[in-house]
Amino acid sequence: MSAGHSHPLYLHGSSPVHRLPAEVKIVAAFLGVVCVVVTPREAFAVFGGYLLLLAAVWAVARIPPGWIAARSLIEAPFVVLAVLLPFTGEGPMVEWPLLGDTVLTLSEPGLLGAWNILVKGTLGVLTSLTLAATTPLRDLLLGLQRLRAPSLVVTIATLMLRYVDVIAAEARRMRLARISRGHDPRFLWQAGATARGVGALFIRSYERGERVHLAMLSRGWAGEMPRLSDAVTTRRQWAAGLCPVAVALALAVTGLVTA
Repeated sequence: MSAGHSHPLYLHGSSPVHRLPAEVKIVAAFLGVVCVVVTPREAFAVFGGYLLLLAAVWAVARIPPGWIAARSLIEAPFVVLAVLLPFTGEGPMVEWPLLGDTVLTLSEPGLLGAWNILVKGTLGVLTSLTLAATTPLRDLLLGLQRLRAPSLVVTIATLMLRYVDVIAAEARRMRLARISRGHDPRFLWQAGATARGVGALFIRSYERGERVHLAMLSRGWAGEMPRLSDAVTTRRQWAAGLCPVAVALALAVTGLVTA
């Protein structure tokens, strides 16, 4: 059902990272994020090691750093929250000299909290982008299926990814129809028409879902997606995919010991 479906975060390639089975990359990404989370926030050098580890994976996968940087802006709202913590946190306070005799008073726990949110959130986003850049959506679903994820979750994700483009295309057609009849979305007083269009899109999507469900039942749908592949992941593939996790684990242990 999801064959041929692609997403804008995937970078086509034939690197060793691209060729790894999806379930290996999912487990590696999850364990890598766990290592980042358990690392004490005072272990500044360890977080630099995590970034170097990700940079090595990008080099092997041939992912341009600029491509990663442009898409990591999704964490901007969390950065804003982190910036506010040094100004709203409690004591003890530290003084940061500015131009002239001006001194900026900041909360030391707030600074550490802001650093903790910023560095761990950024590394988590970068890890997720690396997984998305090297794994097509169909393979991600296959990986979840091989990892024994709940069949209902796999089914919902499969149908969502299959029909998100269908709904987006329907929304574009409705927008063009409104514009051809004189609708101008730049005018504030036409927000009502836009809202009614969103409601109509919801109704059409619901009706389409009902028709698809009836068609699936008529073809023998039993409530579970069929297996997309029967290939078996080898021990060599697991070992190759979990090598970065071993390095991340060593960094996490170093941070826990030296903190």
